[in-house]
Amino acid sequence: MGPHVTDAKPLRADARRNRDALIAKARELFANNCFNLRFDDFAKLAGVGTGTLYRHFPTREALAEAVYREELAALCDRARDLHATLPADKALESFLRGFVAHLHAHEGLARTLATLMATRSDTLAEGAQALHQVIADLLASAAETGTIRDDVSAGAVMVALQGICATHDHPSYRTNADQVITLLLAGLRHTAP
Repeated sequence: MGPHVTDAKPLRADARRNRDALIAKARELFANNCFNLRFDDFAKLAGVGTGTLYRHFPTREALAEAVYREELAALCDRARDLHATLPADKALESFLRGFVAHLHAHEGLARTLATLMATRSDTLAEGAQALHQVIADLLASAAETGTIRDDVSAGAVMVALQGICATHDHPSYRTNADQVITLLLAGLRHTAP
């Protein structure tokens, strides 16, 4: 098993700034559906040299994975914040609806997630594991309070989210995705006796 990303030496401040600038520009471009831009142009648009681009991200996929990793970390942070501040079932609902809203607002992220899912990258595995864990935590807390069933796994919820990501280019994407979340939440809630 190769070294984990977190085992790498910390970047110098200027290298970190360059890396962050590349990721920020890539996130902006992906959100504007510019994933297929000539790879060298990412460097120019981020205000760094092409050597810097290739030093940090040897391929377009590596850059996409870095954007994905940061986006997913932010989504996981949001789930933890909701978990800490809302009743468990409301936190779960807010997170799932927010996930769809975020993908809708960042179409390039949905496209990137779908691409990474198709290639089954190591980054996807790491990110999916983190997302799986925060969803499992939300489900467990809500089940403990008795507001949702305790027999539905985080894996089942992940399958629904993966399906939502995979249909990002459908004309009725947002409506359908919102309805999938509504169905999912209805299925998780206890029915009245």
